[in-house]
Parts: sequence; C-alpha cells; structure tokens
Amino acid sequence: MKRTYSHIDLNERRRIARWRHAGLSIDIIAEKLGRHRSTIFREVRRNVYIDKEWPELSGYHCVTAHDMACERRTKLRKLVRFSHVRQSVIERIVHGWSPQQIAGRMRLERHPISVSHETIYKFAYSADGHAIKLWRHLPEHRARRRPRHARRRHGQRFSPDLNILRRPDVVADRKQFGHWECDLIQFRQKFGKANVTSLVERVSRFAVLLRNNDRQSRPIMEQLVGVLQALPHRARRSITFDRGTEFTDWPYLQAGIGSATWFCDPQSPWQKGTVENTNGRARKWLSRDIDPLSITDHDLKEICDRLNTTPRKCLGYKTPAEVFRQKLLAQMRSGGSDHQARKSRLGLSSHRKVEVSCFCKVGMSHSPA
Repeated sequence: MKRTYSHIDLNERRRIARWRHAGLSIDIIAEKLGRHRSTIFREVRRNVYIDKEWPELSGYHCVTAHDMACERRTKLRKLVRFSHVRQSVIERIVHGWSPQQIAGRMRLERHPISVSHETIYKFAYSADGHAIKLWRHLPEHRARRRPRHARRRHGQRFSPDLNILRRPDVVADRKQFGHWECDLIQFRQKFGKANVTSLVERVSRFAVLLRNNDRQSRPIMEQLVGVLQALPHRARRSITFDRGTEFTDWPYLQAGIGSATWFCDPQSPWQKGTVENTNGRARKWLSRDIDPLSITDHDLKEICDRLNTTPRKCLGYKTPAEVFRQKLLAQMRSGGSDHQARKSRLGLSSHRKVEVSCFCKVGMSHSPA
C-alpha cells in the first residue's frame, strides 16, 4: 500500500506540547501519533522557542511552533522566492486563466521553474494575493477558500418521489400533450455564467428559448413561470429536468403554475432526450464560441421560429408549430368554460387559431435585459 505524508498540524502540535510537558519520551509520542520518531525529533528541534532574557520561558509551545513552521514554509514557496515567476502567474490569472491551466501550461512548456495549481491557489489566498485581490479573477470568485477536499453539504434537493422512473407512462410514451423538458445551453467559460434555457414540449417538439445572465435557480424558475402561466393547465402538466443546481428551486415553479416536476437520474441526460436533441439543433445558431450576453431576445425568437417551422419526420413532416397549435386548441376546447378566462388573456376567440409565434414572443419578453 502506497504511503502518504502529511505535515504536522496544530492539533498534533498541541498534543506534542502536552505530552512533552508530562515528561513523555519522543519514542512514546511518535507511537501515539503514528509518526516516525525522527519526524517528532525534527519537529521539536526546529520549532523550539528560545528566550535569552527569560530562559525559563524557553521550550516547545504549540502555537509558537506552528507559527514558526508556517513562516518557514512560506519563505520556501517558489512564488515568494522567484519574482518573475510570480509576475507571470499573476498576469495569467488576471487574463482569466485558472490555476490548473497555468500549472498545466508551465509543465507543457517545460518551464525551468514550474509550480503546482495548489501553490498558485495558496498564493492567491495569501496576504500578498489578497492585497491585489487576485481571488476576484479565480474561477469561483471566492474571497475565502473552502477547506481542501471539503464538500458542500446540502439537504435533499430532489425528492425520490420525483424521480423520472415514477413519471406516468402516458408521459414517457408521448401519449399526452402538455409535458415539457427543460435544460440549459452552456457556452465557453470565458463568457461567464450566462446561458440559455431551452424548453421543449414532448409531443409537438415545440421549443422556447430564454436567456439567463447566470445559473441561479430562482430567476430561471421565474422565467419559466412567466412563459407557461399564459397556457391552460393541460398544456403545462409537467416539466422534466436534470439534477443541476439551477433547478433546485422547483418548489417555486410548482407553487407558481401547478406543474408537476420530474428529475432524471444523476448523470443521465439521455433520459430527457427531446430537449437534448433540440439543443443540438439550436447549436447551429448558438455555438459555444458565441458570447451569450450578445444574444438578443429577437435573436432567440428567430431561432425559435426556425426550429418550430421546420418539418419533422417524427411528426409526419408537420412542423412543431402546427402540431402545437392543433393540440393546444384541442385542449382549450375540451377544457370548456374553465379555459375561457385563459383564452381571453391570450387574446383568442373560440374560432381563431392560436398564433404560436406570439406564444414564443411572450416567452422572450421575460428574459432579463
């Protein structure tokens, strides 16, 4: 089994100091800590405090020993010793490179003095790094770094009762109109967290696209509510999502429009294949190299119109707009008087056809400026 080495931490130094004060030998302390005896000898020798004026105060003190060790390690760091390497790293961080990219590139270029990404992170969060606010240019823009290997602790985001395996067969078999799938279309990391929400009805393949300035869940859900609330309930029965953090505010969606929500298994995007297929088609106009903040509502509406007015083999060469219009009118007629108020809000009379492009336009109007 491969051995790993870790530096002595403050907790261990407290125990060493306590046991030394109790008169335990180095060998016994090493055995208790599970360390080699030479490690403890070296620790006590290098980090002992010596007071020439008050000799009785000299000795091994845990906090002083820890400060001395940390100061010694800081002085040995390459980014402290080599100013030209430090300046090169700072310039690349400011230009948007991550510590992993910088370290990897230095190895690729066989730089005579290379550093690891961990060294770069430690420098960025050191006093020198904070003085020039390097953390603002790091991928997560955190002023304080999370402990290494720490994992975020969350409550249960998605109830097992909402697993896609519990979704009714009429949804999976596309036998019922009004069930949607939702996903985010992502772009290059250099453009930030802006993205586009794609929303697709499973039976008609009718698509709606909405721009988001970030991946916060509440604004995304607010947009979905704004788009779908104009439809009768039978046209927005449910929405299927993946388990991304951007969809964790699903209770807000349920409370807003009463639509059921279903969630795919982890790492199983193929379980919502309709929206994944639509995303692939939309990539013709929304490549990853486009800055999403440059995309206007008008641009997204034009893309929706192209997607929704293109004949599809799976629809018998009808267009998604034609099938959506047909299904929506059928649902509104079968709903009877319960949908009269909704039809009035949509500006529809009983003899008029639903203008699908207008519905798409309603969706676009909820996109943030």
